[in-house]
Amino acid sequence: MEMLSSFFTPHETLSQFWLWACFGVVVVLLLAADLFWFNRKNEEPHFWHTLWICIAYVVVALLFGVFVWIEDGADKGMDYFTGYLLEKSLSMDNIFVMSMIFTSLGVPKMYQHRVLFWGIMGALIMRGILIGIGDVLVVKFDWILYLFSAFLIYTGVKMLFMKKSETGDIRDSRIYKFLAKIFHVTHEIRGEHFFIKENGKHYITPLFFALLIIETMDVVFALDSIPAIFLVTTDVYVVYTSNIFAILGLRALYFLLAAIIDKFVYLKPAISIILIFIGAKIFLKDTAFEVHEWQSLTVTVSLLGGGIVLSLLKPKKKNENA
Repeated sequence: MEMLSSFFTPHETLSQFWLWACFGVVVVLLLAADLFWFNRKNEEPHFWHTLWICIAYVVVALLFGVFVWIEDGADKGMDYFTGYLLEKSLSMDNIFVMSMIFTSLGVPKMYQHRVLFWGIMGALIMRGILIGIGDVLVVKFDWILYLFSAFLIYTGVKMLFMKKSETGDIRDSRIYKFLAKIFHVTHEIRGEHFFIKENGKHYITPLFFALLIIETMDVVFALDSIPAIFLVTTDVYVVYTSNIFAILGLRALYFLLAAIIDKFVYLKPAISIILIFIGAKIFLKDTAFEVHEWQSLTVTVSLLGGGIVLSLLKPKKKNENA
């Protein structure tokens, strides 16, 4: 407590506690609704049901952004919205990878929501740990922001010129082969079970194997997304809340977009340019071209919206219509 008081006045400490408490209550309520209301049964998700859940998550995230704006000021509010949109857009790659994992392992749609629920629970913890490490690094070594910037610009340029890779079988990947050496794996779906016991041995089912791979891939994706959000703001509260709200709605977004994500052909170039733009911000600080919070938000919204609209307006090829 003495250490805490050295950083914050009593009023600031109480204010910080209030902000974190509100966030915690909202997250617990959303997780409870997800587990006991949105998906009470193991059944294949329906489009309209999923659409309304997705809208509900987005509305809650936006309302929380308004809460941050009111409680912490306009600059923090705009940072939150920028971070949320950035993390949401970067999660599009997660959707493609999740689809590949479930298809390769033959996980039925009725059980996919169970895997994704626990995957999101793991992501909440892992993101918290990684953001905590990032915060310590930024506080102790402020020059690391320039390293984050260079890495983000490199990632954006690489993504911009990367050719579309073919979807492979996850069983041929190094991650699958590595995990298969550690655990006894059964290739048969045994209902909603993650583990089974046969002949005195414990086995993991494809559901738990899918969960392990999804958690591993989330850590990989976090290595891109967390440096990106720290370049938008170094406020840990804004960084973590925008990250978590983007992740919480990922499951509904997956069921909504998994079948059509590859149709948004201009979304990845738009995300690439956003990464380059965010990465370049720190090098423009204290110059005539310094980028302010409202400009970051405007550019992010414009590029994402433009990428989606151009993708929808792109004429279909004859073989696509067929």
